Amino acid sequence: MDRVIFHCDLNSFYASVELLSHPELRHRPVAVCGDPNSRHGIILAKNEPAKAFQVKTAETIWQAKKKCPDLVLLPAHHGLYQQFSYKVNLLYQDYTDLVEPFGIDESWLDLTGTLHLFGGDPVKVADRLREEVRGRFGLTISVGVSFNKVFAKLGSDYKKPDATTVITRENFQKLVWPLPVTDLLYVGRAASRTFQQFGVRTIGDLAAFDREQLFSLLGKNGVQLHDYANGQDRTPVSPAGWRAPPKSVGNGYTFPQDLQGREEIREGIVQLSSQVAARLRKCGMKCQGVSLAIRDPNFQNVSRQTRLDTPTSLTREVTRAAMDLADSFWNMSSPVRAITVTAIYLVPASEVGAQMDLFFPERELKRQRLERLEDKLDAIEAKYRRKNPSKTV
Repeated sequence: MDRVIFHCDLNSFYASVELLSHPELRHRPVAVCGDPNSRHGIILAKNEPAKAFQVKTAETIWQAKKKCPDLVLLPAHHGLYQQFSYKVNLLYQDYTDLVEPFGIDESWLDLTGTLHLFGGDPVKVADRLREEVRGRFGLTISVGVSFNKVFAKLGSDYKKPDATTVITRENFQKLVWPLPVTDLLYVGRAASRTFQQFGVRTIGDLAAFDREQLFSLLGKNGVQLHDYANGQDRTPVSPAGWRAPPKSVGNGYTFPQDLQGREEIREGIVQLSSQVAARLRKCGMKCQGVSLAIRDPNFQNVSRQTRLDTPTSLTREVTRAAMDLADSFWNMSSPVRAITVTAIYLVPASEVGAQMDLFFPERELKRQRLERLEDKLDAIEAKYRRKNPSKTV
């Protein structure tokens, strides 16, 4: 028996939440953005009227205003979005315990074992769920219904807003195969460029492409995408509350004013590295590599990464690796608009044995003392935050 998988996508989520407080703007073009005064002038979300003017997520405010001079800009309230996301996912759990969030505004639901409790008709259940979200929260969702996760997501994207689309074994070649190959989940930029070179324009083209040649071009990822195009995705929906271990931990910041000179750049890297290391410790991970990305005032990005000799979650070691990278590729006389520090190649701290240096055992003992010290500092900061939630240490 085929599985029954829903993919639920909250339509224009950020903008829709904001419009709950501004119903008078519902029919006007609206976008949620960062604060232009702090140079976070990027469109984060937009409503349907704004989409009609081709306003796009991640473009700058001035680009959006050029397309739509009457665009209404609203500031973002990320805490509020988290609250709504949490409540909507709790509602999903009334239908099944297999609820897997995919970002803040999307979730997969596996109703294979519970559909009979709601009448057994997946379309009626999806429509009921849409009505319940609309009635309880004033938001709309698009629901894709299919026999696997990849096609369910394509279904939720197929018709928006506030719609149900069913993709079955009988109709997927008609509905899915004509779609652009870039619509398929996990087709990134590298795969897209390769597909263009070989004339793969649609998901159907990918489904018909030689499997062995795909492996030679893209490795296991190419074979996996071929399976997805042919409806052979077997990945399960994870239980509610389950989280996969992070593959990387990063922090980035766009500075109110360009950083000038090595000392200012170092200060920015120290702050970001400290946050990254604290998050590593919080999730019980250590990194075996560090990546550094720097953006200049012209929005040009340069990034490099390095491997570490010893897995770490120490602030000073993450900072040192990031600064070594900066010194290796960045002209310190050039201004810096934004920096991102990312811990990569993560391993659970519990699996990292105490590898004592036979020649310098005091070095390893010092590292262990530093780890205990930073753990204590994390505990102090967490206690302070609980007492003073609006302040930071």
